[in-house]
Amino acid sequence: MSNERTEEAQKRELRNRRNFSFRLNLFFFVTFFVFSTLIVRLAYLQFVEGASLKEREHQIGTRNVYIPPIRGNIYDSTGVPIAYSTSTQSLYYTLEQGTKEEAGRALASKLVEVFDKYGDKVSKPLTADDVFEDMDFGGKVHLPYQQRRIKSGLTEKEIAYFSEHKSEYKGVEVVEESIRQYSSEHVAAQLVGYMKQLQGATSLSYYKDINKDQTDPTLKYLDTEDVGFDGIELMYQEELRGRNGLKTYPVNSESRIIGPMELTKPVKGNNLFLTINKDVQLATQNAITTHLEKIRTSTLKAERAPNAKTGYAVAMEVKTGKVVAMASMPDYDTNLWQGGISSKDYDAVKYYMGNGAIREVQAPYEDDKERLKHPSSLVNLGSTQKPLTILLGLNEHLITPNSTFNDPGYFQFGRKGYETKVRNSKSEANGLLTPWKAIAKSSNAFMSAMVGNALYLRDGSDALDVWDSYMKQFGLGVTTGSGLPGESKGSVNYYEEAKRGSAQSALIYASFGQQGRYTALQLAQYATTLASHGTRLKPQFVDRIEDADGNLVQPYQKEVLNTVSFPDEYWNTIEKGMGQVKVQGFDGFPYNFYRKTGTSQQEVGGGLVENAVFIAYAPAEDPVLAVAVVVPEGGFGGWGAAPIARKIFDAYDQAVGLTGTPRKAANPSAADSSADGAAAANANADAPDSTNNEQ
Repeated sequence: MSNERTEEAQKRELRNRRNFSFRLNLFFFVTFFVFSTLIVRLAYLQFVEGASLKEREHQIGTRNVYIPPIRGNIYDSTGVPIAYSTSTQSLYYTLEQGTKEEAGRALASKLVEVFDKYGDKVSKPLTADDVFEDMDFGGKVHLPYQQRRIKSGLTEKEIAYFSEHKSEYKGVEVVEESIRQYSSEHVAAQLVGYMKQLQGATSLSYYKDINKDQTDPTLKYLDTEDVGFDGIELMYQEELRGRNGLKTYPVNSESRIIGPMELTKPVKGNNLFLTINKDVQLATQNAITTHLEKIRTSTLKAERAPNAKTGYAVAMEVKTGKVVAMASMPDYDTNLWQGGISSKDYDAVKYYMGNGAIREVQAPYEDDKERLKHPSSLVNLGSTQKPLTILLGLNEHLITPNSTFNDPGYFQFGRKGYETKVRNSKSEANGLLTPWKAIAKSSNAFMSAMVGNALYLRDGSDALDVWDSYMKQFGLGVTTGSGLPGESKGSVNYYEEAKRGSAQSALIYASFGQQGRYTALQLAQYATTLASHGTRLKPQFVDRIEDADGNLVQPYQKEVLNTVSFPDEYWNTIEKGMGQVKVQGFDGFPYNFYRKTGTSQQEVGGGLVENAVFIAYAPAEDPVLAVAVVVPEGGFGGWGAAPIARKIFDAYDQAVGLTGTPRKAANPSAADSSADGAAAANANADAPDSTNNEQ
C-alpha cells in the first residue's frame, strides 16, 4: 500500500515538473515575443515615422505666424512697370452680424472726421457717403465675412489714433498689407487682369482646393492674401506669387512663448516681361477711343456710325507670335480692385472689365432690353473671310487662279419658286471676275457660286466638315492656344444653319463670312497665318520670366500650332486681290501691305446691324506685323476699322520698326490733314469705292 502511494506521489511530482517547465517556457516565449514586438515597433517609429513624429512634436511645440509672399512685378517689353506691389497701412471694416445701416452711417461719419483731421491733405477727401458705400452693407461686392477696405495709405497720425481708440470703432482694423498697383495709364488693363482676396476668389475652380494636401507652409495660400483673378495675373499666378515667410515661435503647453523667434523670410515671386510694348499699346487704345468718337459724330454718310461704342484690336508679330498690343475699349482703372471694388465703382465699369478681344463681352447698355438690340464683341467675319474662301476653293480644285465668273450683282439658289438671292453690297454688278479680282471687289456672288455652292454640289452635306476643317486650321472656331483664362473659341453657326435651312445655304452664307462669330485675337492669328503662308503660331504675351535677382527663369520660345501647305500660286492669287482692296486711312503709308475689309451684317434683337472688321499685314514683301480690328456697329470696315489699324502700324514702326529699325515719326499734323482731305474727297461719291461690295 505504501509502495502504491509512493509511486503515485512520484507521478504527481513528475507532472508538476512538466507543467512548471511548460509554463516557464511559455512565459519566456511570450516575454520574448512582446520584447521583440516592442523592439520592432521602436525601430519602425525611429526609422520610418521618425521624421513625421519629429515634425509633429515641433508643431505641437511651436506656432507659425505667416508673412504673405511678395508678388513679382509685371513689365512691358522694354521694362516699364505695368503692375507692381507696394507696402502700406490700410483701414478695413468687417460687417458684424446684426449691424444696422444707421449704425454704419454713423460710423462712416466718425471715420471721415478722423480722416479729415489726421489724414493726408493732398489726397481727395473721402465723404461719409463714400465710406458707407465701401462698407457694402448690401453685400453686392463682398461676402458677409470678408473685410472691406475703407482707406489705404494711412498716415502715421491716423494709424496712431485708431490704435489708441480701437474700442470706439467696432469692426475697424488697421492692417499692414502689400497693395497691387497698376499703371495709371491703363496699359492693357483687361489683359493684365486684377486681383481678389483668396476668400472671394474660390468661385474659380483654380482656387477651390488650392491648399489640399499642401504640407509646405511656405506654399500654403492665406485666406487674406490677394490672388490673380483674371488675365495675366491669374494665368501666371504661380510664377508671380512667391513663397510665404514664417515667424516660428517655441511655445509651452499653454501656448506661451518660451524662446526666441525663428524667421523664414518671404521669397519674392518672379517678374514677368510682357511682349506688350507700352507705346504701341497706348497708341492702340487711343486710336480706338478717338476713332469711335469720330465715327459716332461724323457728318460723312459712309463713315457715320452713331452706335459704335466699343472697339477691339490685336497686333501680333508674324514671325514670332508675340502680341505687341491688345486693346478692349473702353477700358477701366484696375486699381479700383484694391481691397475690393465698391458697388458704385463696379456698376460704373462692369461692362468694361471683360477682355472683349478674347471673349464675348456684351454691349454696354444698362437696360436689358436695349442691350439685346446691340451686338457683343463677337461678330461675323464679313468679307475678311474671303481670302480663306478663295484658298479653299483653289485647294479643293473648285476653281483655278484663272477661273472666271460673270457677276450680275447677286447669286440665286433654291428650287424654282422659292429662290433666294445673295446680293453684293448695293447689288453692285462687277462683271467678269477672276478669284483675285473677286477679293478686291469683295464679291459675295463669286464666293457663293464658285466656292460655297460648288463645294455643296460636289460633296453634299459632307462639305460642311470640309469647310470646318479649313476654318480650324486657320484658327477659326478653336481657341488660339494663348492660354488666357476665359478665352472663347468663337461661335460656329454653319452647322446650325444646316439644321434650320440646308447644308447648301450654310455653305453659301459661310463663303462670304456670315456663319461664324470670332474674337479679335482669332482674327489676328488668322491674319498671321495668311501672312506666313500657312504657319499658325500660338499668340504669346510673356517675353521672358526673371527671378527677383534678374536671373533668367524662362526665355521666349516660338510655338507652332499647325501648318498648312498650298502652292505659291494660290498665295499669290489671294495677295494680289488683298493688295487691291481700297481702304481709308492709309494715305502716305510708306510700305506695301495686304489687307481685307469687312462689313459683317448681323441680326440682333430683330434688327440688322453692320459691324466694321479689318485685317492687314505689312510689309507685303516680308510681313512683320499683322493687325486685326473689330468695331461692333462700326459700319463699313474700310471706314470704321481700317484707320485704327493704320495708327497701330505707325506706332509699331516708330517703337520697333517694320523693317527692324524704329522709324522717325512723320509730322502728325500734316499727315492728319492729308488723311482728312482724302477722306472728304472719297466721301463726295455717295457710294464710296473703299467699301464697294463689302459684306
